[in-house]
Amino acid sequence: MRLVVVGCAGSFAGPAGPASSYAVQAEDGSGRTWTVVLDLGNGALGALQRVLDPFDVDAVALSHLHPDHFADLCGLYVYRRYHPSRGVLHDPALGPLAVWGPSGTERRLADAYGSRDDEDMRSVFAFRAWSPERPVRLGPFVLEVVPVRHPVEAYAIRVTGPSTDRPGEQATLVYSGDTDACDGLVEAARGADLFLCEAAFQEGRDLLDGIHLTGYRAGRAASAAGARRLVLTHLPAWNDPQVALAEAASAYAGPVALAAAGTTYTL
Repeated sequence: MRLVVVGCAGSFAGPAGPASSYAVQAEDGSGRTWTVVLDLGNGALGALQRVLDPFDVDAVALSHLHPDHFADLCGLYVYRRYHPSRGVLHDPALGPLAVWGPSGTERRLADAYGSRDDEDMRSVFAFRAWSPERPVRLGPFVLEVVPVRHPVEAYAIRVTGPSTDRPGEQATLVYSGDTDACDGLVEAARGADLFLCEAAFQEGRDLLDGIHLTGYRAGRAASAAGARRLVLTHLPAWNDPQVALAEAASAYAGPVALAAAGTTYTL
């Protein structure tokens, strides 16, 4: 299993790349490559095309419905509907792409796109609402979600699939989405091989409660969960990433790194 960082800027696209989006890939027993895209924030569809053909995405999994995590679904809708040879208007056999997300995802996307009655989102996307009690099985992956602490309905996403680093075994990637410190985050990250965790705030500077983690709080969550590796993401352009890195390292003894657009990690 591998993680490709498509975009990792926090809260808005930054000068070094787009907002949140991560491609998770693995091969099944027949050698077919499966791809799940975790979030598709503003600017991410362009960068995603450097990773793979958007028609090769098998599912999109949304942590929550803030624009920096889902806005480029509008562009993906256009791509999959109007592509002159492969879109659903020309190839009805294409079928809708599975989009897993919070309740109200279909309406939120339709409002963001400004859809008309003759532009049916369901011809392009098959919308499915997360249920923490029901894992989602897709090819070689199992996706599970845990509610986390953010001003809107939000989930950490736990992805289990075949390990690249340990052939014959399973590996687990956990993506925090956006959250402040909470028990659900630690529960989701328990024993993760790679914990991709947001760190948008800084200790002593950002005092708002219930919105984002700091590097220090991300490190504490990784330590409490026994995660094997921590990668910090969702840092706004106005932050010094080295501050987040130092904060995390002060609370977590394992390997910690900063996410960067275009980077690939194997698990």
